[in-house]
Amino acid sequence: MSTQAIPRARPEPLTGAPVPAVPANLRRNAPLVPTDTAAGRSLAAVIAILTFLAGLCAGAAEMVAANASQWQGDVAQEVTIQIRPGPGRDVDGDVARAAGIARAEPGIAETRVFSKAEAERLLEPWLGSGLDLSDLPVPRLIALKLGNGQGADLKRLRTRLLEALPGVASLDDHALWLQRLSTAASAFVGIGIGLVILVLVATGLAVTFATRGAMASNREVVEVLHFVGADDDYIARAFQRRFFGLGLRGGAIGAGLAILFFVVGGLLARAARSGPAGQEVEALFGAFQIGLRGYASVLLIGVIASLVTGVVSRITVRRFLA
Repeated sequence: MSTQAIPRARPEPLTGAPVPAVPANLRRNAPLVPTDTAAGRSLAAVIAILTFLAGLCAGAAEMVAANASQWQGDVAQEVTIQIRPGPGRDVDGDVARAAGIARAEPGIAETRVFSKAEAERLLEPWLGSGLDLSDLPVPRLIALKLGNGQGADLKRLRTRLLEALPGVASLDDHALWLQRLSTAASAFVGIGIGLVILVLVATGLAVTFATRGAMASNREVVEVLHFVGADDDYIARAFQRRFFGLGLRGGAIGAGLAILFFVVGGLLARAARSGPAGQEVEALFGAFQIGLRGYASVLLIGVIASLVTGVVSRITVRRFLA
């Protein structure tokens, strides 16, 4: 009698008994780190907000740096001769003589003499309007615009004015204002860079807490992987890929919103430039545009935020597993 293996019948589940569902993180095709969770979406939103704020700081710093360079160039192209009135002197004659000396100097492209009424109007922002300044020794001004080609010898011009009108005429090359403007612009740019660094540090801290939470919620899975022979590098790479994807998503959204903000702001500023208020704002704060370098810096911040997310998550996992 031949013996044959009798196949065993698979036990059927009891009728009506519920079959327990396998947890999502233990299914065969499920990733080690869940890809779509409330915590992941929250972390991507936080990274997007921080990247947006960092992009605003970087764009504002670039805007100030560009406008400061333009302001410095405009101020450096003009110098001012000041004629102080004195007892017994013909102020109009002194002004005409100083203007003639300036016009004879090579490198001076334009000479504009301010009248007594124009010089008095320059004091209205500090003294107010409606005052009678006829009895006050208000200095007369001569604005000189330097040419773009041959440079003017300001030292020689100052010497000639002192020889012709000693104690009356003085030349101001605005060097003090240029120095103050450069210092203020450098300080603002430094503050902007500091804020960007602080925002990136905050991004790293947020990723650290999120990674620790993900490791704690997947502790059983990590232990099983260790049991079957997975090393720490394998587990760290899985978490790094997951959090780098979250950082890339949040960084792209934040950088895109920052670029959109500057684009819309530039369009609105150009639309309002036609009015007198827009012209005053542009003259005071400069043009609302950051240029290609500004947009590139905002995109770079989005990339850096993604890299920080991936690197910090890997370091956090390695320390958690140590």
